[in-house]
Amino acid sequence: MSETLKLTVPGSPGYVATVRLAVSSVANMVGFDISAIEDIRVAVSEACNNIIVHAEITNDTYDVTVTTDEGRIDIFVSDQGIGYDTNADIASMDHGEFGLGLGVTIIKALMDEVDITSAPGKGTTIHMTKYVQAG
Repeated sequence: MSETLKLTVPGSPGYVATVRLAVSSVANMVGFDISAIEDIRVAVSEACNNIIVHAEITNDTYDVTVTTDEGRIDIFVSDQGIGYDTNADIASMDHGEFGLGLGVTIIKALMDEVDITSAPGKGTTIHMTKYVQAG
């Protein structure tokens, strides 16, 4: 059975811990082990911090949506900030300007699937998926 948790988060760094706690709780209910939960927590932190530092969010909030289904968790971290051109080669971008360097690399290393959608003036959404490993 699929379930969804939606959070609208103030764009203040102090709320990142609240998001991590909420997402960790959901991941635990899905059946992830401690190691996978920690990976999810770090990935979510990186996504939230990228928004806070780089997105220039216009309404001072961003959204985190967590959906679960049998053996998986999908996390969407979305803002209505400045966005960027996803067709540009991220490897050649000025990481200081766009903030797409280490944070996105960490997210991709920790999650099973990562999809980033963005457009200038339209905001950015990072969609992260993690699967419970059979064991």
